[in-house]
Amino acid sequence: MIAVEAIAVIGAGRAGRAFALACARAGFRVALEDVMPEKLRRAQDEYAAVVEQLAGSLRYAMTVEDAVADADLAIDFVPDELESKLEIFSLLDRMAPPRTILCTPTNALSITDLASCTYRAERCVGLRGGSVLGPDVELMRSRFLSAEVEAAVVRVWGRLGFGLTVGVDVEPMLVKNLAR
Repeated sequence: MIAVEAIAVIGAGRAGRAFALACARAGFRVALEDVMPEKLRRAQDEYAAVVEQLAGSLRYAMTVEDAVADADLAIDFVPDELESKLEIFSLLDRMAPPRTILCTPTNALSITDLASCTYRAERCVGLRGGSVLGPDVELMRSRFLSAEVEAAVVRVWGRLGFGLTVGVDVEPMLVKNLAR
């Protein structure tokens, strides 16, 4: 059984900050990273009053490498466009330990396509729906995803207080045709 205790959140915009705080409240060890230092400062300012009351921990990382150094799961909050997702998946794949699950919210891209660009395709998960902290989120299975990784991600969202439905990734060519 895969245990997830440490989560790296890449992107400290509104959604990334909210997700990081929810994870820390649920007892996870969280590292929040952003390329823009002012976004990390905003997170520090917003959460200064509550950080001592968290069941887990929240730290601020200045680099992706620092954020993912001990992560069991890394989730990005970069723009939902192919170039951005490929860049972040490439960075995470190179810098995170081999055990790390790569998770990405995307309503526009195929997780099968993204996973196939990594050395850990069986550990890549896509999330579709509204906010990743909502009841309408669907875990998108690529053809590579291991059942053990799927179960671990479902347990993480359960610990956050949300269920995940599980769906199969749409065929990559279908996504390309729909985007036209």
